[in-house]
Amino acid sequence: MSKKRRSAKYVVRLNTEERSELEGMIGKGRDAAYRLLKARILLKADVGTNGDGWDDARIAEALETSASTVFRTRRQLVEEGLNAALARKKRETPPTPAIFDGEAEARLLQLACSEPPDGHARWSLRLLEKRVVELGIVEAASDSTIQRVLKKNALKPHRSRYWVIPPKANAAFVAAMEDVLEVYTRPHDPARPLVCLDETSKQLTKETRTPLPMKPSLEARFDYEYERAGVASLFMLFAPLEGWRHVAVRAQRTAVDYAHILKDLADTHFPDAEKITLVQDNLNTHRPASLYQAFPPTEARRIAGRFEWHYTPKHGSWLNIAECELSILARQCLDRRIPDRAKLETEIRAWTKHRNSDSAKVNWRFSTDDARIKLAHLYPQIS
Repeated sequence: MSKKRRSAKYVVRLNTEERSELEGMIGKGRDAAYRLLKARILLKADVGTNGDGWDDARIAEALETSASTVFRTRRQLVEEGLNAALARKKRETPPTPAIFDGEAEARLLQLACSEPPDGHARWSLRLLEKRVVELGIVEAASDSTIQRVLKKNALKPHRSRYWVIPPKANAAFVAAMEDVLEVYTRPHDPARPLVCLDETSKQLTKETRTPLPMKPSLEARFDYEYERAGVASLFMLFAPLEGWRHVAVRAQRTAVDYAHILKDLADTHFPDAEKITLVQDNLNTHRPASLYQAFPPTEARRIAGRFEWHYTPKHGSWLNIAECELSILARQCLDRRIPDRAKLETEIRAWTKHRNSDSAKVNWRFSTDDARIKLAHLYPQIS
């Protein structure tokens, strides 16, 4: 049967009351989208006194729907009436029961959070698919079904993250933490400047092919292959209250390198300071002993006396403000391929000059009172 003959078989002829009801629905716009669509179809298809009687193809094009939807709406009106035509068709067969429901879903989530099988770093969808059948959780399941369950519960067993996990209760941790936090609350004193020290490294890499520059509607492109050109060590010296920082680039991060960094800090950068308040993390080289490996005893003792030594707790390097500045350096300057140490020094020098000219500082707000509330689990419980 042709489309025209099918449409002619189910002629829409609305009376005044029905047409008024449909026009009222569209005017208010409060009904469900499918009901509003069907109302518009019936009004377009109406051949009554006020209707133009459009054909199915024209209605489908105008309302951006399918001709079959228009035809079914016609047929429902003629065979079942207006209310049936506006209603959503009832499901003839019951929905397929969920594979993972209730206890089965709970057991799958428990399995995804457990240790993976031997020889595997983490659970994959295929491993979970096989294991749930082996354990009798379900008779069969696809990896896509398992993925939907994990996604619904915001689980990502294929991903992990390295994190510094502090102990649950540790007096040494909280003592060092509160010491550093007390230092950060001191008022600015030019005679006793606060300087935070931290270290990192940068992998030097050379391009093997000339990159393609950015063009309109096309981002810059770099070849995925590169040539390793060694590693450079970076020492970040940051005085947050002065808005000053200095980054020293060296070949290594030995105790001797560290000792020379402290000498430069004391004699070159802050020669007039009465004493420098030094905050750093707990690396084994970050000790006055390193000075004795680089200088004669008298000189080592002199340099050590220029500093007031403070250490962040073990597993608490986030308390070092210099780590914040290293993060900014990594994002703003180092997030690219740099071929050699000379280029690295040039780029870091330019970045440092820009930051120092702006006197960029850090507004540290985490206090001892905050720590005793938010990190209460780190404090030993005294009965």
